[in-house]
Amino acid sequence: MAQRGVQQEKLSCAICLDLLKDPVTIPCGHSYCMNCIKDFWDGEDQRRIYNCPQCRKTFSERPVLKKNIMLAELVEDLKKTGLKAAPADHCYAGPDDVACDVCTGRKMKAVKSCLTCLASYCGDHLQPHYYTPPLKMHKLVNPSQKLQENICSCHNRVLEIFCHTDQQCICYLCTIDEHKDHETVPAAAERAEKQKKLQDSQQQIHQRIQDQEKDVKLLQQEVEAINVSADKAVKDSEKIFTELIRLLQERSSDVKQQIRSQQETEVSRVKDVQEKLEQEITELKRKDAELEQLSHTEDHNQFLLNYSSLPALSESKGSSRIDICPLRHFEDVAPAVSELRDQLQDVMRDSWRNISDAVARVEILLSELEPTPMEMAGQCLKTVYHTPDHSSWTRRLFIPRPRSRANPPPPPASSLFSTAESPPQPLFRPPPLFIMRSRGRAGRRL
Repeated sequence: MAQRGVQQEKLSCAICLDLLKDPVTIPCGHSYCMNCIKDFWDGEDQRRIYNCPQCRKTFSERPVLKKNIMLAELVEDLKKTGLKAAPADHCYAGPDDVACDVCTGRKMKAVKSCLTCLASYCGDHLQPHYYTPPLKMHKLVNPSQKLQENICSCHNRVLEIFCHTDQQCICYLCTIDEHKDHETVPAAAERAEKQKKLQDSQQQIHQRIQDQEKDVKLLQQEVEAINVSADKAVKDSEKIFTELIRLLQERSSDVKQQIRSQQETEVSRVKDVQEKLEQEITELKRKDAELEQLSHTEDHNQFLLNYSSLPALSESKGSSRIDICPLRHFEDVAPAVSELRDQLQDVMRDSWRNISDAVARVEILLSELEPTPMEMAGQCLKTVYHTPDHSSWTRRLFIPRPRSRANPPPPPASSLFSTAESPPQPLFRPPPLFIMRSRGRAGRRL
């Protein structure tokens, strides 16, 4: 018996907790009823991420479901024996679970709630709703603990009518008493109308998402373009300044070389004159010695004879030509270089303004994002769009809008989806995202 219980548990669906119906095996290896896993993945279509309810393995694409013939045959064989899948401990309702309203003793977890019966059922007690013709017409939803909200507090009847005048769900007895002569429609019809408007709003949200994703991509491209342009500007600027530094270094080297060359030339000239003067001084000293010796000759005749033979004193070769100019040698070079430095500083100061202006012209102005009810609308759609209960769906629909100083207070709930001739207001107003511009080129609105 224990082995049969284990076998029955293995052939049970982890979603509906019943024996597998049209069993399918997904890529991770777990098996489910085809309808159960379809319904489970239908709720994840918006996220486009599908996972296994048991092991949580995710699939980027929705797996194609094919019936597992072997499991189907095993389930059929098990059904022929008249056995049922033994419930495990996790099949019973806990404190936070919706319990089956039909079970006695220890209650099982409810797998569906019926909006017509206003009761919740486990997998076994739900079967009549699948096979009994009158019960097939009932509206089944996921287990809910708020079924009593669908009951009229005055008449204890199901709320199946929507009153446009009072914007609330009522029962059919309310139309005879408190809501007599009011404009009423079936709750399902009102749900269908508002569902259509929600779909339109959802399409607007999807369009805005696509537009803003394009804006994000455009901004990313703009960031990349700014980075590439800035890197190129830095590289080119470094190259130009390097060339300027090299040019100044070359000019500095030229000035140094010119000074040294002029120094060598002048020193050589001076040394040549100095050498000639030193030779002349030597010659004059020699003649002075001869004259000194002649002057000490005691013999008059000899003195006169030697004096007449003395050559005449020639004029100096250097004294008449040497003229020292009153210059400060190379002292005027430094002021000339300083003047060049001052001129370069003036040029760089004027050019720096042009460079600074050119850098400042590259700017992107982002206007402050205006507050929008995007997140509130998205949360509303996510919560309401998949709510099959018409009355609670209608009550949840009317959410407050965020106020701002520039905007007036929101209209009352009765005017949000009015049936008058004026067009319905959307759940949100798309604000201008930002304006990107750069001086010297036309602005673009993204």
